[in-house]
Amino acid sequence: MRRYELMLLLRPDLEDDKLQAAVEKVTRAIVNGGGSLSKVSPWGKRRLAYDIGRHREASYFLIHFDIEPAQVREIERGLLISEEILRHLVTVLEDRGPAEEVAPAVAPRAPAEADDADLAADTDLEAAPSAEAPGELTPEPEPEPEPEPELVAAEASPEPADEERAEA
Repeated sequence: MRRYELMLLLRPDLEDDKLQAAVEKVTRAIVNGGGSLSKVSPWGKRRLAYDIGRHREASYFLIHFDIEPAQVREIERGLLISEEILRHLVTVLEDRGPAEEVAPAVAPRAPAEADDADLAADTDLEAAPSAEAPGELTPEPEPEPEPEPELVAAEASPEPADEERAEA
């Protein structure tokens, strides 16, 4: 299971009972999908950064919940259908899976390889990274700027105004 955060922006013209009914509809969908609610926080009405439709304000709600990742798409589909919801955003807060499933970011090196790599780094700072240290990143050289194309056609044929001046 993963922990998610859902930010809801609901229409500002909804009455309190309809507002609560819309939030309950979303929380019921989470629970029916096998999730569990951690926190539901009403943030109240706030001014939007830009108009959404004809609305300048929205009622904000923040919901924290745990659910399987496959169920999130179904919940979002329901959020898109609802007319009370102006916008929504679902973000992953943390992964609560077993530690064996998560691969380490960098593979650990053997002690002999670490000593060789450290020695090479100390002796020659400008040397390319050794083949023994595959995890090191090297900056790519910047490509040389391409030369600007020459205007051969304009130089080869003079303009008609120049020819008239030469005849006069």
